[in-house]
Amino acid sequence: MRGGADRGCRAAVTQGVWFKGRQFTAEVILWAVRWYLMFPISYRDLELMLQDRGVDVDHTTIFRWIQAYAPELEKRIRPHLRASNGSWRVDETYIRVKGRWMYLYRAVDSRGATIDFLLSAARDAAAAKRFFRKALGQPHTANPRTITVDKNPAYPPAVAEMKRDGELWRFARVRQAKFLNNVVEQDHRRVKRLVRPGLGFGGFRTARRTLAGYEAMAMVRKGQVRGIGGRDMRAQAGFVAKLFQIAA
Repeated sequence: MRGGADRGCRAAVTQGVWFKGRQFTAEVILWAVRWYLMFPISYRDLELMLQDRGVDVDHTTIFRWIQAYAPELEKRIRPHLRASNGSWRVDETYIRVKGRWMYLYRAVDSRGATIDFLLSAARDAAAAKRFFRKALGQPHTANPRTITVDKNPAYPPAVAEMKRDGELWRFARVRQAKFLNNVVEQDHRRVKRLVRPGLGFGGFRTARRTLAGYEAMAMVRKGQVRGIGGRDMRAQAGFVAKLFQIAA
């Protein structure tokens, strides 16, 4: 009797408290979440892929998994990232949300490592400042030496105000040079490929949570996680499982 109780306890630990009450195992859920966030597939495509593996799950359930676990995944990955360098490349791209175009602020460093992102309804100095504050608050970032941007006129006044208020290093230099921003513009294409199968988002909150997952798995696949290779899928799966305190 004692052995049966111990086995039940171990199973509960393996499943993890984050998956308590779910109809499917943590392994299945995390597999689906990782694949959706890594590859340009629709929820219905992933439903068929899971059926092929003997798992009968509706695409609406997969959607709920993404909304529940994508932002949590991004939050848990952050402390494990290698430090980014001080050369920031900042740009915005367009994302359709509920039939409207929104602005996705994104920044990478000169090596292409993701720094941060912010979805915003506006494209102005206030939005730029919100983005910079969010980026500076991440554990793998530090005050930049240079901030390379495009010709968006909102950036210089935003940086000047943040320098004046002591939020940015006063010697940080803003460079408005489009050709130097090719690295972040190329990185936008990955996000666009992932968004395309879903034909846009049905709401701001849905978009923000899904995009957090896209960015999180991009950091993993870029090799930004300490000790995890960008092409080592097994190590990545094990790392994600450990983040949620379950056995891989």
